Amino acid sequence: MGLFNKNKFDNIEAEKVTRRAVSNAKIKKQKIACYESLPCIESSNEVKLKSLDEICKRAMASFLVIQLACDINNGQYEESVEIISNLLKKFNVFDCLNKKEKKILDGTFEMQDAIDIDWEYETYWSLIWALGLVDDISDASNICDCDYAINLFNESNSYEDFKSKCKLRDVNEILDMLDLYYRYHWACVEKRVKPETSIGNLNPGVVVERRRGLEWLVSELQDWYDISLDT
Repeated sequence: MGLFNKNKFDNIEAEKVTRRAVSNAKIKKQKIACYESLPCIESSNEVKLKSLDEICKRAMASFLVIQLACDINNGQYEESVEIISNLLKKFNVFDCLNKKEKKILDGTFEMQDAIDIDWEYETYWSLIWALGLVDDISDASNICDCDYAINLFNESNSYEDFKSKCKLRDVNEILDMLDLYYRYHWACVEKRVKPETSIGNLNPGVVVERRRGLEWLVSELQDWYDISLDT
């Protein structure tokens, strides 16, 4: 290995180890079980962040189908499906749906699909945080502010209008949050196996869905339900 390549490798490893150490310190402060040697996630040199357009379109498509899933639970699906279809077309995101969202829209869903999409509010929350529309998501004790999410959409007259309000965070900031949620998730999984495990105030459902969104931001996969969430 040449000197240049060795220096690059050392820098990559230093970034990863430092990120893990910072996350571990935050976790311990919250009295959450910490597996200190849990593997490092990839460095900023090893991932490619999705584009502003990709993230904006995924966020808007997800948000709209979430509303339809909520209407299934409220018994208002039939009257809402056409409205949501038209909004997906209006905002030019009709072709940006994942497989579960498509099932909600075309009526081939099962109730578990509707439940999964309802939880997408938290996955969406990670995206709008990455877009600079939410200040901080490191507190995973409570569900997101759905009213804020709805108002954010209602204040946008078009896709370009929504996009103009967004400023994508730096990849290192996104990886810092992903690393934290990866370690939150480990603690939540460990608690299922060992009930005495401390997870502080974490809400496990919130943790897994926000991690899904954060993983999607740096994944080569387009459907976030295809992404492995192993710990």
